[in-house]
Amino acid sequence: MVLEVAILNVLPNQSAEFEKAFAEAQAIISAIPGYQRHEFRRCVETPDRYLLLVRWKELLRHFYDPFSEVEHYTPL
Repeated sequence: MVLEVAILNVLPNQSAEFEKAFAEAQAIISAIPGYQRHEFRRCVETPDRYLLLVRWKELLRHFYDPFSEVEHYTPL
């Protein structure tokens, strides 16, 4: 199993909207092949920081050495 860890720093005063949007996004995440389960947590000390843990089957792990770094990009 592969554990994906994402620390999400949300803009101040946007947490409620972010949580609503994530409610939709988690349905998309859970439909991806290899998905097993996820946890979504809000930081106690920093309320605008979230932790997303996604567990994946190791469908592709044996192709990488070392394991690939994952980054996310948006268009300019």
